[in-house]
Amino acid sequence: MVTGMLWFDNDPKVDLTSKIIKAADFYRKKYGIKPDVCFVHPSMIKSEPPNRNGIEVRTNPRVLPHHFWLGKAD
Repeated sequence: MVTGMLWFDNDPKVDLTSKIIKAADFYRKKYGIKPDVCFVHPSMIKSEPPNRNGIEVRTNPRVLPHHFWLGKAD
């Protein structure tokens, strides 16, 4: 991913999947395309990185906890 959108959500009452879906919906409305990749901090994934609604979730230690970097894969 060359460019993307950074999203912050630290609500402890909302699960990871819901946060990714909310961020992806905002991305789609703002840019007119659906993101297909989301980078999160490794501490946010408890097991194998999931694939949520067609969005591949990848870990990257450079992304801060509670932040989501969404965009289109290269």
